[in-house]
Amino acid sequence: MVDLFNYSRRETSVVQIGATPMGGNNPIRVQSMTNVATQDTNACVVQAKRIVDAGGEYVRLTTQGVKEAENLKNINAALREDGCQVPLIADVHFNPKVADVAAHYAEKVRINPGNYVDAARTFKHLEYTDEEYAQELQKIRDRFVPFLNICKENHTAIRIGVNHGSLSDRIMSRYGDTPKGMVESCMEFLRICVDEHFTDVVISIKSSNTVVMVKTVRLLAHVMEEEGMHFPLHLGVTEAGDGEDGRIKSALGIGALLADGLGDTIRVSLSEAPEAEIPVARKLVDYITAREGHSYIPGLQLQDFNYLSPTRRVTIPVHNIGGNHPPVVVAARLDKDRTCHPDFIPDYIYTGHQLPDVFHPGVQYIVDADIWDGTPDTWPAFKPDQLPFLTGYNATLKFLFITYMGLNDEVLACLKFHPEVVLIAQSNHTNRLGEQRALAHQLMQERLKNPLIFFQHYAENEIDNLQIKSAADMGALIFDGLCDGIFLFNQNPSISGKNGISNAEVDAIAFSILQAGRLRISKTEYISCPGCGRTLYDLQATISRIKAATSHLKGLKIGIMGCIVNGPGEMADADYGYVGAGRGKVSLYKRKECVEKNIPEEEAVDKLIALIKANGDYQ
Repeated sequence: MVDLFNYSRRETSVVQIGATPMGGNNPIRVQSMTNVATQDTNACVVQAKRIVDAGGEYVRLTTQGVKEAENLKNINAALREDGCQVPLIADVHFNPKVADVAAHYAEKVRINPGNYVDAARTFKHLEYTDEEYAQELQKIRDRFVPFLNICKENHTAIRIGVNHGSLSDRIMSRYGDTPKGMVESCMEFLRICVDEHFTDVVISIKSSNTVVMVKTVRLLAHVMEEEGMHFPLHLGVTEAGDGEDGRIKSALGIGALLADGLGDTIRVSLSEAPEAEIPVARKLVDYITAREGHSYIPGLQLQDFNYLSPTRRVTIPVHNIGGNHPPVVVAARLDKDRTCHPDFIPDYIYTGHQLPDVFHPGVQYIVDADIWDGTPDTWPAFKPDQLPFLTGYNATLKFLFITYMGLNDEVLACLKFHPEVVLIAQSNHTNRLGEQRALAHQLMQERLKNPLIFFQHYAENEIDNLQIKSAADMGALIFDGLCDGIFLFNQNPSISGKNGISNAEVDAIAFSILQAGRLRISKTEYISCPGCGRTLYDLQATISRIKAATSHLKGLKIGIMGCIVNGPGEMADADYGYVGAGRGKVSLYKRKECVEKNIPEEEAVDKLIALIKANGDYQ
């Protein structure tokens, strides 16, 4: 059972992957994937070295055919000749024969249960009797066991890698598009591994939807525990995108699981150069594992809390906070920088011990209680030592800064009589997530329904550090259904262009965190793959062009895929899809339906915009 409040890593078995073992007491490994043609030996070697130089511990390469799988021998030999011992991982889809070949030359082979034996997904509903379904499982066993025998002979590890977008029609027909179906797709193969006494197995279950990804990995770990399995986990958010979005979405999903001790290797999938993924992954791992051995947090989990499928904590709405309202964004303006981002304007701004000198349209202000004078659009905030005065204020909305250890009997009694009080949870604990979780669970134990905003305080000069840390700290709080708002504060920020991070940039990060957690949409959502040797066009340039033309379409989800290897199911989570169909050719999707095929690459972005306009989604 996961301890929600105190960090410790899940106990896993050790998997031998070349000279770099994973699981057990080994550190959490970071990895990336090449995006050049696997038949180009020199290009793969050069890129693999860049990944290693950046700190990568495994390098994955796509092997879409037997020729690519066979060329792993040359790539492996060239790397070893240069003194580079990094284990290579072959990525296989659709063709189990390729996996058989790759197992001779790679230290690990990834297979996708959705297309290893089952046909590529077509969204057809299939009916099976129990006997017929058992026969389908036997087909998997008959094909999978010979592959395992090859891996045994060559000391090759495997990864069973489930992708949300490529679940088979068979699994979808029996289990639906559910976490249970994704987990069962994995377990079918794992049970065969156990029966065959094959233990060098790593598992991953990925999705571009962070909510689905976190819920499914939690369920997988639970089901494995029930069946006595302790295989290590590979974590990642597929098609996370690039820039701020890619970092925040990855840190939110992966960080939420790492914080609960789940995960033995991670890959941050960015639509950027492969080596750019490694520093992001390393920062995320180091930030979470620094909690090891922290002082004990005596939290008490609510008995009715459903960790595997949490729902939003029930709260009383106070103005636009709590209840069924989307989480609010609170910002601070304690310096001379009063500017706001034009697209990401906070709902509330805290000005501390000074009345605001600038009033932004639509923004409400929070000031310290002892200077509040009832000025319109301002509300008082109390510290715990000001609790006796709280009753004397006639404001219909009040804020109380509180810590877990400060949530004493006096405060609890006060909150029972003051539903108009919104709590702002603070923590200076090494494991601030654990302490803030403990506060939320104590409120639920006491049946208190005051809304809860999480205050996250940092002192960062590099914006990606702030993106990674704040998203990682908010991840589990969001997925557990505890978040009524986020108050993100970076100490001593400065105007953009000088040292530090501007207030407007901090505000944008807060909104991006809520969007990555599927709680509040404030901009266009891009589901873009990181690219690999299968990519059929200039991915980064194309993403840039599409963003330039569509970034104003708030709430629209656009999938940008180098190929269709993860199946049209990945398009089902997007409103529109732009997918490589052949060298220099692109197909366009409206959700999971392909509406135009094999468009020349130079025309495809314009055709995508025309498709969006034709469906009335372009403004």
